[in-house]
Amino acid sequence: MSNNYEKILDKIKAGTVKVGILGLGYVGLPLAVTFALKKVDVLGFEKSGDKVKRVNSGKNYIGDIEDSDLERVVSRKYLEATEDFSRIKECDAVLICVPTPLDRFKKPDIKYIESACREIGQNMKKGTFIALESTTYPTTTEELMLPVIEKESGMKVEEDFWLAFSPERVDPGNEQYKTGNTPKVIGAMTEKGLKIGMGLYSLAIKHMYPVSSPRVAEMVKILENTYRLVNISLINELALLAGKMRINIWEVIEAAKTKPYGFQAFYPGPGIGGHCIPLDPFYLEYIAKKYNFDLAMINTAGQLDNLMPHRMTVKISSSLNRQKKPINGSKILFLGVAYKPDISDARESPALKIMDEVAHKGGDVMYHDPYIPEVKTVQGRTYKSLSLTDELLSEVDCVVITTKHKTFDFDSIAGKTSLIVDLQNAYTEETKRIFKL
Repeated sequence: MSNNYEKILDKIKAGTVKVGILGLGYVGLPLAVTFALKKVDVLGFEKSGDKVKRVNSGKNYIGDIEDSDLERVVSRKYLEATEDFSRIKECDAVLICVPTPLDRFKKPDIKYIESACREIGQNMKKGTFIALESTTYPTTTEELMLPVIEKESGMKVEEDFWLAFSPERVDPGNEQYKTGNTPKVIGAMTEKGLKIGMGLYSLAIKHMYPVSSPRVAEMVKILENTYRLVNISLINELALLAGKMRINIWEVIEAAKTKPYGFQAFYPGPGIGGHCIPLDPFYLEYIAKKYNFDLAMINTAGQLDNLMPHRMTVKISSSLNRQKKPINGSKILFLGVAYKPDISDARESPALKIMDEVAHKGGDVMYHDPYIPEVKTVQGRTYKSLSLTDELLSEVDCVVITTKHKTFDFDSIAGKTSLIVDLQNAYTEETKRIFKL
């Protein structure tokens, strides 16, 4: 084993290590391109034949990647995608970037991690470094992954392979921080595994931060996103109260920001979207129950977030009522279905949940989003983005601003429609036609 240890370190030092990445989605493909741009050979494993063809043709489908970067690394043979998982044996290191959704009972669905571990165990060679990047609950690496890999491979950790957890930190649409310049945390099961992981990731990522174990690294990711959940839920609740008291919550926040210590600004909105923040607390809740521990504050924050779509629907209904219109039969146009501005990602978007509630109450739902041509809601309704014409704006009974895309001309929109429900602070003041969150 010492020979394999020295061998992989020598390959990392020489830049000849071959990296396999399982899952070429929002996390995996940017990571693959980041390594490949540093002239590291990358083999991307993906079960979607369409994604494999697109990658191998240099056709980008992830917003955070420059089209020219993908084209360059593919044309220069630094990146290849495949559906053939038996080729894992070609790789010196394997990084797992698969989805970790919740099932219909809000329990962690770790079938993709288990499947990845089986594929790796059945196909890897001795001396392989393995790291999970997918968001999960603490202890996953040691208590779920390790037994599967050892069983499938017949190998032993530290003797035949190394295992680590290094949480993804992807913020879609962030122009300043991308995969390569975002500090990366890593925790490994052994000191040798940590040294390999630090060396490997340092080939592509500028700043590394080691921690003492995989479960610490797993908790880091959960903390980062639960911190946001609690604070966003808090400001959303205060925003609803402030509205009843005729207090402008955004003015309150701007004033509070002048305090040079002890305060960080969070902003209200229609709810929390994206893969991580709405889901992570359920992962933590799952493991906490195994330790007979009640996460009271986090549970409350999650409940507040779950209530936001309903509360936004009530806001829409009451705004229509002020114009003597019922929600039932009204034409309601949603502006933006992405979960945050200027991206094409609608995962867990609160807009989709509000659209479902409005449709359930009889509203004639439609939407416009320049980044997302078609969506399917949680309840299975499918909508296509409409062109944002003057005629459309004049015909609808209500415009709901659910995503504050920079491409929207809010001043122009305000002059062409009869009612606006502003859930994103697009307008500074309320009027007889504009109702704010």
